[in-house]
Amino acid sequence: MRDLSAANAEAFLEMMSAERGAADNTLEAYRRDLDDASDVLGALGTSLVKAQADDIRRVIANLAARGFSPASQARRLSALRQFYKFLHAEGLRGDDPTGVIDSPRKSRALPKVLSIDDVSRLLAQAETDIAMARDKEEASRRIRFRALLELLYATGMRVSELVSLPYRVLADDGRFLVIRGKGAKERMVPMSRPSRAALDAWLATIGDAAEEAGFLFPANSAEGHLSRQVFARELKEVAARAGIPVAKVSPHVLRHAFASHLLAGGADLRAVQELLGHADISTTQIYTHVLDERLRQLVNEHHPLAKATKSRD
Repeated sequence: MRDLSAANAEAFLEMMSAERGAADNTLEAYRRDLDDASDVLGALGTSLVKAQADDIRRVIANLAARGFSPASQARRLSALRQFYKFLHAEGLRGDDPTGVIDSPRKSRALPKVLSIDDVSRLLAQAETDIAMARDKEEASRRIRFRALLELLYATGMRVSELVSLPYRVLADDGRFLVIRGKGAKERMVPMSRPSRAALDAWLATIGDAAEEAGFLFPANSAEGHLSRQVFARELKEVAARAGIPVAKVSPHVLRHAFASHLLAGGADLRAVQELLGHADISTTQIYTHVLDERLRQLVNEHHPLAKATKSRD
């Protein structure tokens, strides 16, 4: 960010870290976005500090010309919005040049979702794998996987939240998990009986190791807990043994399945938002596609005109 003073740049990133709880990867992404925009604006004869709305439009147009997707363009504009709002709030600019710019239109892909039958097959395969374990070490690993799988599908946690669950995470006699999510925000998620039973079996298997490590799923790693990559690999291996295409399966797809299956069963959208830890309900609304068929059936079964049409047929 050559055209920005080091103080302004660091102040912005420090604010994003301290007040917004932005992770290191997020902060680095902001830095890259601002650096790239600064280069484009420099070629246009201006700078990030002096840029006007038309200049920002040229930055976004430049991204499109370089083959960036509408989603990437929108993300870049979002980063610039955050930066200019900060400058305005700090009195470093009298206006926000992004305020009059529309976000690039982007098609929002529907999330991949496993069917209830697919999830049932995964859970059944996890049980079978435990019974087929060849030794104590393999059995322990498979008991751990079953606990991870049950917890993920029962709570809809992000995989990063799942693998890093602290040992003392259970609340209200183990009926709830207190999950620390994005921005260090905590939310309470109820546990199902199968997920609690699977977790109890895992804790009984490893004895005092979890309490000593401070994590429910300890591992010999820099962080002290199981990595996301290990769980994701084990999930695909189990999916393959269950006869489910591995391309369909990932930890995030199970999070999608949790939300979609709840909504299909009649859960309130706001409740699902809270369980997922979404700051904005618009993020949760992507799952409402699963309601379409249920709503059509509801209208066809209960609307008087629909019944009249059927009787005339």
